[in-house]
Amino acid sequence: TDYGSSLTVSLPAALQPHRPFQIIVRYTAADGPAIWWLDPELTYGNAKPFVFTQGHSVCNRSFFPCFDTPAVKCTYSATVKAPAGITVLMSATQSTYLEEEGVYQFYMEYPVPAYLVALVAGDLIHADIGPRSRVWAEPCLLPTAISKLSGIVERWLTAAESLYGPYIWGRYDIVFLPPSFPIVAMENPCLTFIISSILESDEFLIIDVIHEVAHSWFGNAVTNATWEEMWLSEGLATYAQRRITTETYGAAFTCLETAFRLDALHRQMKLLGEDNPVSKLQVKLEPGVNPSNLMNLFTYEKGYCFVYYLSQLCGDPRHFDSFLRAYIEKYKFTSVVAQDLLDSFLNFFPELKEQCVESKAGLEFERWLNATGPPLAEPDLSQGSSLTRPVETLFKLWTTEPLDSAAAASSADLTKWRTFQTVLFLDRLLDGSPLPHEVIKKLSECYSSQLDSMNAEIRIRWLQIVVRNDYYPDLYKVRRFLENQMSRMYTIPLYEDLCTGTLKSFALEIFYQTQNQLHPNLRKTIQQILSQGLNPLPAIDTTAVTTDTPAMVLEDKVSEATNGAISLRDVNVSA
Repeated sequence: TDYGSSLTVSLPAALQPHRPFQIIVRYTAADGPAIWWLDPELTYGNAKPFVFTQGHSVCNRSFFPCFDTPAVKCTYSATVKAPAGITVLMSATQSTYLEEEGVYQFYMEYPVPAYLVALVAGDLIHADIGPRSRVWAEPCLLPTAISKLSGIVERWLTAAESLYGPYIWGRYDIVFLPPSFPIVAMENPCLTFIISSILESDEFLIIDVIHEVAHSWFGNAVTNATWEEMWLSEGLATYAQRRITTETYGAAFTCLETAFRLDALHRQMKLLGEDNPVSKLQVKLEPGVNPSNLMNLFTYEKGYCFVYYLSQLCGDPRHFDSFLRAYIEKYKFTSVVAQDLLDSFLNFFPELKEQCVESKAGLEFERWLNATGPPLAEPDLSQGSSLTRPVETLFKLWTTEPLDSAAAASSADLTKWRTFQTVLFLDRLLDGSPLPHEVIKKLSECYSSQLDSMNAEIRIRWLQIVVRNDYYPDLYKVRRFLENQMSRMYTIPLYEDLCTGTLKSFALEIFYQTQNQLHPNLRKTIQQILSQGLNPLPAIDTTAVTTDTPAMVLEDKVSEATNGAISLRDVNVSA
């Protein structure tokens, strides 16, 4: 019921077929899953409230009345009234601001599915980082965002255009959102949403933004018509992302990132089992199931492997690039099914059609789409061996008995490694945990202090190793990390590990100390994790708001505006 209810409009019998008509729906959006209200304490600046929307995959039906299916695309316009001092942005090609009235007007001139309509409002300022790009962020974050992205976004866009044709959306802007943003990034056209927490992890930032750039062609211009075939957007975008990174950073880096992701895919396969139906590319969506529940690494990585396999059938990836340019030109601003892609592929390469490549034994297109389990074929990653081989060597040294810790410690300097090398190494140690006590003790002696100064993607993996091995000397670092994190992606994995082992009481202690700095949605998720196997946790009183316990009141339609603070509950949106 949080998502609202369906609306049926009966048209008058006298309405002539194929004649334009207008329907006006007057509505109020409540606190549905699309709209995230943040009190100032949940922002980086702690100065003003913040609101953002997240439409994927079927959340926007709680934001405005719409045909909430990717099969339907339309243009949209919106008028947004906001208090002075609040900047409003939307995923639109045109915008104006009437300052004296506090009114923003937006227009998206190209047809988009409902899930790509997005809004953000808060204490945001901007800086240009390229001829058609700017970055938006809270004032305290903007210098970092500029230093990380200035000049290079245009490089990525230019590389993508050389591969897949003109960028059709006009501007490519990026807005960095507070750590409550529930995912890492979202490809809203003209305005990519991305979580600010990723700013400290340079290589992850590069990959995440390039992936969203790739969605400008695959997902936004050409969209999967049904949520049962999300791989048509995510698999193709992942392939395009890796073509762009190969062009801009070289094949070795691309192969390293791919190896890291495929490792994660096989890890997920072990957890789910090879016969799990969610491992299909054409997954069956049962009535009442949220499509977002079907999103997993298979959507991305198994989809990528199929697209990579198609590219290999062409013999030269540049020939496949030419096909994808033609595919985009043919289907842009429409929604497609898998058969549209595969028929276009075979028609573009008639020699492959004559060879019946779609029926090649063991690699049939139908089997790619409907078989459970791992990809039928995986890419050749040998061009990344200069980066992956040191990881494999170091992992083997630390996990071969008897342990020669001196040889292991001297074989690699992690401070000189790429982030993806270090996380690949730590992920493999995680897979092998619990490790012998001597190994975890020596690992801590060698690397713990080095890892303290590295980015959060690295630190969280080391801390998960600490937790899974019950290594008490480093537990204080787990506490310190969780005391300073408000992001779902850096809290949930640690709480899950803490509650799986013997450290649940430690997790409870940290949670009760930090709960007020967490978004209520994240707080609820962590409570559910902590409650497993226990009596239900006492409900947190979010109505008793004091200066000592800042909390967000989701139940109130208008929050208290103390000390002259702006109440974003008063923002009016008509779309």
